[in-house]
Amino acid sequence: MKHLTYLSFLLLVLVAVPARPEEKAADSRLQAKPRTLHDKDFFFRVPATKDAWLKRRQAVREQMLVALGLWPMPEKTPLNPVIHGKMDRNEYTIEKVFFASYPGHYVSGNLYRPKANGAASTPRVQKYPGILCPHGHWPDGRFFEANDNAVAAQIKQGAEKTPEGAKYPLQARCAQLARMGCVVFHYDMVGYADSTAIPHRTGFTDTEAELRLQSFMGLQTWNSIRALDFLLSLPEVDPQRIGVTGASGGGTQTMILCAIDDRPAAAFPAVMVSTAMQGGCVCENCSHLRVGTGNVEFAALFAPKPLAMSGANDWTIDIERKGLPELKELYKLYGAEDRVMAHCFPQFQHNYNQVSREVMYNWFNKHLKLGLAEPVVEKPFQPVPPKQLSVYDAAHPRPADSVDAQRLRQYMTEQSDKQIASLVPKDAKSLAEYHRIFRAALRAMIHDEWPGADQVEEIQKGEDEEHDGFSSRRYLLTRKGQKERIPAVAVWSPDFDGTAVVWIHPRGKASLFQDGKLVPTAKQILDRKSAILAVDVFGTGELSLDKPPAVDPKYAGFTFGYNRTLLAERVHDILTAVAFAKNHDRVNTVHLLGFDKAGPWVLLARSLCGDAVARTAADFNEFRFDNVRATTDEMMLPGGLKYGLPALAALAAPGELFVHNHRGSGSGQWLKAVYEAAGAKDKLQRIPEKVTEEKLIDWLLR
Repeated sequence: MKHLTYLSFLLLVLVAVPARPEEKAADSRLQAKPRTLHDKDFFFRVPATKDAWLKRRQAVREQMLVALGLWPMPEKTPLNPVIHGKMDRNEYTIEKVFFASYPGHYVSGNLYRPKANGAASTPRVQKYPGILCPHGHWPDGRFFEANDNAVAAQIKQGAEKTPEGAKYPLQARCAQLARMGCVVFHYDMVGYADSTAIPHRTGFTDTEAELRLQSFMGLQTWNSIRALDFLLSLPEVDPQRIGVTGASGGGTQTMILCAIDDRPAAAFPAVMVSTAMQGGCVCENCSHLRVGTGNVEFAALFAPKPLAMSGANDWTIDIERKGLPELKELYKLYGAEDRVMAHCFPQFQHNYNQVSREVMYNWFNKHLKLGLAEPVVEKPFQPVPPKQLSVYDAAHPRPADSVDAQRLRQYMTEQSDKQIASLVPKDAKSLAEYHRIFRAALRAMIHDEWPGADQVEEIQKGEDEEHDGFSSRRYLLTRKGQKERIPAVAVWSPDFDGTAVVWIHPRGKASLFQDGKLVPTAKQILDRKSAILAVDVFGTGELSLDKPPAVDPKYAGFTFGYNRTLLAERVHDILTAVAFAKNHDRVNTVHLLGFDKAGPWVLLARSLCGDAVARTAADFNEFRFDNVRATTDEMMLPGGLKYGLPALAALAAPGELFVHNHRGSGSGQWLKAVYEAAGAKDKLQRIPEKVTEEKLIDWLLR
């Protein structure tokens, strides 16, 4: 090694020698198990002020909408509802309903309507509250019928008071609400009862579905939104008095709908809101949904509207002491502590039995202003044999245009692509809408945003080393409160002019050297009086992985619904590095440089940097998200294909941007349109071929 300068030798050790095991384990991400739906620490931390909460609330709602594939909201096509088969039950009627939530995809259910004074011929002149009733994973859903042993057991333990209620608890809920003066729509989950065109849990678990954010949960949520549209289309329903209630998976649907839709006025998600298990089915999970959040915070988004919950001897058993106190604290910010309540019945297993149903009846009676004497108790009712509740018969067959999952997804893709293409900006107004949609989408997909000056810190740094005209220092960077340890090395010359280049390479900081010497590109930067901050982002250098991060093989949403993807972790680390450089007291200008396959990482990070970065040069690497074929691919990013790298990269405008090696990437339309709409077309340079590193540095440091 005699031919090496001292500095070259020192830096070769710092950047090229693999970390010792204890060093490599320092970053918690290298040793922590991925979060799952079964974790027990989905705690809700209440912001200190109402203003802080409102900002957080907007961010969580946008994250939910992105995750559900509803950002932007799809076009609402005509429902064309069919209502038929009225059955008279003296105090109320039951009708059969089906309508198209998407063209060719049908929502089915039963409509319970109160009869004024109990007379079928009395015209409806008053407005009634409307109640949306999603069900959970009860066998056969809307057609659920308990066997005789289960009926006897429910009555014996005091869960139910009548054989009818014990045998048909879902019907009991709807019948009682109708007798209380509510119009009730009880609708099928996908794959249950009459909704059989798409079997439950199927059709939305492949790689392309992830890349397009098409999920079973998103479909069910859309069905709930359209079910609410249907309910509100009925002339006798009071739009100011809408309630939603369901249990288990129906509790998930209740909680999610009420978090993202402003129309419900009161909610009762039963046996689902919890700091523990978050929902065990693909219809309750999707990528991005619960990264950094969870069901208690989802329920909190309904504040300050009336929210009540029930618990049982299941994952919700601790709701009164874990979840409710935080919700009370949040509602206190609104001066509305009396509008949130939870009651656990630990003597019962997972349920929506008469005891908990009666809590719901009284909650809705009070907050939907039904005006009934309390306590409201469930009365015996005359159930309908399940077969008679079916919406399809000889006179009303299943529509001929009913589609399966593949054909539905084809429509969803075409509709989404058309909608996204319509967001290409043409003027200031459309530019603002482009920014609103794509910036929120990128934040939700990366689960990060530009960190504040006080959020990034160095937790370890070496001594300055000076030799042969250059100086260097080694760092470990992190976000405050996190256990990340991001290795970095800074190199600068004595005549450093305050310009720093954040160097992002697939080989990390080791890429600064070859054969023990600074590579010409690094030397070129230093010779121009600029400094280099080279970083080992997650999965590179000292943070290299022994094997790719595990992804649930049955459904990636079980993994990416709770954890960042590898690509998102890398973007996160780039943001940390840029923030560290920007906040350094000797730095006044930061440029960003992405090499080879790290170029797309840099482009995504740049779009979240605001004006912290002056110039960015990145290799597009001819990358397209439609070339990602597996959920374990290092470039997997759910939603990447829906929004597209070119449109996301264009968020860098009006910052100076040089992209090269973009042939076949489809980058032209978005980048040129956005930069032109932003009045910054002269700040964009695009070269289809791969450009020499020397040319990149000439542009970057001109």
